[in-house]
Amino acid sequence: MHQQSGDASLLRRLNSAAILGILRNTDVATLAELARAARVSRPTVEAIVEELLVEGWVEEYTEEYGGGRRGRPAKRFRFRTSARKVVGLSVGAYRLHAMTADLGGTIIATRRVAVFQEMTPGERIDEIARLVGQCAAEAGVEIRDLAAVAVGTTGVVDGQGRVVKSNVLPNWAGVPLQAELSARLSVPVLVENDMRLAVLAEHWRGVAEGCSDVVYLFTGNRLSLGLLIGGTPYRGAHSASGEIGEPAKGLWLAFGHVTEYAMSVEPGELRSPAQAAEFAFARAREGEERAAKAVEDFATTLAEGLATVVNPLDPEMVVIGGSLAPGGELLVEPIQRYLDRVCVYPPRVLASRFGAESIVVGAVKAALNHAETTLFRKGS
Repeated sequence: MHQQSGDASLLRRLNSAAILGILRNTDVATLAELARAARVSRPTVEAIVEELLVEGWVEEYTEEYGGGRRGRPAKRFRFRTSARKVVGLSVGAYRLHAMTADLGGTIIATRRVAVFQEMTPGERIDEIARLVGQCAAEAGVEIRDLAAVAVGTTGVVDGQGRVVKSNVLPNWAGVPLQAELSARLSVPVLVENDMRLAVLAEHWRGVAEGCSDVVYLFTGNRLSLGLLIGGTPYRGAHSASGEIGEPAKGLWLAFGHVTEYAMSVEPGELRSPAQAAEFAFARAREGEERAAKAVEDFATTLAEGLATVVNPLDPEMVVIGGSLAPGGELLVEPIQRYLDRVCVYPPRVLASRFGAESIVVGAVKAALNHAETTLFRKGS
């Protein structure tokens, strides 16, 4: 928003931010309604709205008003969700995934870029910055015109967006990712742990919408948790909430049933844990009894681990996400049965509709939240 100097301009910016925030959270409003809501005079509102119209933040709502009143209807205005764009991005060992959205949360573009696990931190950051630039160009704006960028990454991420620990990406621990990207992009940047963004996505537009307390299990070639407590992703004392750590026998303990099944059927085929699970899913859907048993045992093993979290936290819902979420009821039903048996108050178990995209969707929501703070609450 346009800025002037002096105390009067500060008050003007605060009033502008207040009016923009009101329009942001309502469908349409007249000048009189804005004046009442913001508790300022109508001439002040009129001048501010005129400025916001020129700057592109607000538009006049011109659809026919069916109020039944005679005479000329009062002008009505609404927030332009297309005024700015945000970018949400997930960082993986082998892929960067970005989504561009307007300020109403409508996804307008998606991009994926292949990367390598062995990349240096600098090379990975370069690719992230390059992808943000491509997203901005595709949206028809300069990088500096983005309202916010949010990035979800594996590892323990502290409150300043620094990767404290990471077992997935080489030399990623210690990288001040938020500071590095902020310097390169010159826009508001937020960096967060990927599992906190995943559970945020489910709470925003996923199967956990409307729930306040949720356990999110990410499944794939790694297992991790996201916790939503009181409607907010939980960080923990050391920002390490959801980090399961390395099991005593690695992923074999969890994936042993499906891995053994896949190896017995095709001994010469080497598969990752997730690929072995997907192979067993496909055979189970075809009616193969051994595959169905392997999948059920795999799901029960996951449920045993979940029970240790569910009983003390008492969530409303458990969401099965990640690349194995398309397993659907093959995973959900055995997990639900087990939790029904061992939990004091069994939560509902559902598979994520987002699958592996939950992280980038959550990054979009985090970027929108960050933009809300910088644009509407500070009068900037």
